Amino acid sequence: MQSLHLLSYNVQTGIESRRYGDYVTHSWKHLLPHPERQENMARIAPLLRDYDMVGLQEVDAGSLRSSYVDQIEYLAQEAQFPFWYKQINRNLGRLAQHSNGLLSRIRPARVTEHRLPGGLPGRGAVVAEFPTSDGGTLAVCIVHLALGWRARRRQLGYLVDLVEREPYLVMMGDFNCDCSSRSLRSLVAGHELRGLDCELKTFPSWRPRRNLDHILLSRPLQVLEAKVLDYALSDHLPLSMVIGLPPGVELIGRV
Repeated sequence: MQSLHLLSYNVQTGIESRRYGDYVTHSWKHLLPHPERQENMARIAPLLRDYDMVGLQEVDAGSLRSSYVDQIEYLAQEAQFPFWYKQINRNLGRLAQHSNGLLSRIRPARVTEHRLPGGLPGRGAVVAEFPTSDGGTLAVCIVHLALGWRARRRQLGYLVDLVEREPYLVMMGDFNCDCSSRSLRSLVAGHELRGLDCELKTFPSWRPRRNLDHILLSRPLQVLEAKVLDYALSDHLPLSMVIGLPPGVELIGRV
């Protein structure tokens, strides 16, 4: 496998939003179950089937509000992904289990979790490592950063170590900041990351004006195609990217 089809999607636990007022009128859905949630997850699943790896944010790992459905496992099974992983970042027991998720058609050699600094507890990153044919590793990192810029700056600073350590790196998720963020631009420019495109606007889903979701690549990797999908079942739109590994380098192993 010398190219990979990636998708990053903040699914807002299956809550569809069509206007800013929905954050108020639909706020109860973040705590209590409702039938539309599972219907939306069932509509999201077919979208994922064409991808090699999917990074999910704002998924519930099985609590009251999701009718005790582990949404990561559900999407993996419905979209026929043989490997999935969940990182529970804010565990409120039976009430809510805020999580990041990874779906993959290739089994990683190792998965590690990172608790990100700054702000309230509950922000994290999960890193999956995939062996490459040149003896190296492709690290795929799923992130969901804080809303506040001070906490986000600390979190981006924390991720610098990961960027410097991994020669082949994909970092994707909801960064909660766009091209106007100095911290994000500094990370990208300072480490020559690819993939930051100010025109790939994902938020809000009903009238996209900001590029809050990103798929960033270390310099040896190539962006072959990138686009935002018109699939408004959350308050974010999904971001799709096809990436290429360096010539002669392939991922090895499948589930």
